[in-house]
Amino acid sequence: MGAGIIGVGRYLPDRVVTNADLEKMMDTSDEWIRTRTGIEERRIAPDDMDTSDMAYFAARNALEDANITAADIDLILVATVTPDRPFPSVACMLQERLGATKAAALDISAACAGFIYGMVTAKQFIDTCAYRYILVVGVEKLSKIVNWSDRNTAVLFGDGAGAVVMGPVSEGRGILSFELGADGTGGKHLYHEEYVVMNGREVFKFAVRQMGESCIHVLEKAGLSKQDVDFLIPHQANIRIVEAARQRLELPEDKMSTTVKKYGNTSAASIPISIVEELEAGKIKDDDLIIMVGFGGGLTWGAIALRWGR
Repeated sequence: MGAGIIGVGRYLPDRVVTNADLEKMMDTSDEWIRTRTGIEERRIAPDDMDTSDMAYFAARNALEDANITAADIDLILVATVTPDRPFPSVACMLQERLGATKAAALDISAACAGFIYGMVTAKQFIDTCAYRYILVVGVEKLSKIVNWSDRNTAVLFGDGAGAVVMGPVSEGRGILSFELGADGTGGKHLYHEEYVVMNGREVFKFAVRQMGESCIHVLEKAGLSKQDVDFLIPHQANIRIVEAARQRLELPEDKMSTTVKKYGNTSAASIPISIVEELEAGKIKDDDLIIMVGFGGGLTWGAIALRWGR
């Protein structure tokens, strides 16, 4: 049996901030944002909602979808760069709130690649039979670390959470191959001090190259080709970056998730949010070959080839 996804869930704050709203806050325009990023709107969490709150709502939905209870969870992995506080971890706060009393818990800090890192970590525990059910959450409240007067970064980010329950799946399904990587020399191009700081040109060049390469690498590791891919779920950073990945795989437009226009860049949450979106739209079906790929500050990157199904 393989290690795969047996339940999914997400949470998005109610407040929608459109490009027109941002026009009133800073020197920007709807056209400028859409043509450069593909983003039309994003969700922003209220001040009194923490990262752990959004993680809880998404996790609860994923547990229900997996038809298991919190008591069944062996490990909780939360990918985030915006925890409520330095410690305790969001994962430990989530463990208490869910009542997952037997679960170990830790946070993963790999920025926008964090969810991929979390899934790959979970796979190792499931493959070795150390744990059976693992909750992996990607969640961010980026609105609290964005400089809302900097149009180069403020227009990009949104808040939200996505979660999956990973466990044993039938033979031939689940994660077929993966790639993880990091290049610490690029850390200076994307980092957080008081606010998010980004060298957009350098990050763009890195992302376009690495996203495409990682997709090809995981296909090669799985003994598959571009023609085998049924659907692509890239980290939703920028429409031009995800389009470059799609073109590298020679996929038609309807075979790639583009939730960036509705939710912006939600960092570690973007891939699991997109998974739920595309499942609800009927675009992911049993036995489809799904490629997930992400990149983020660190610099970090990761990709997974996954055969969908339980």
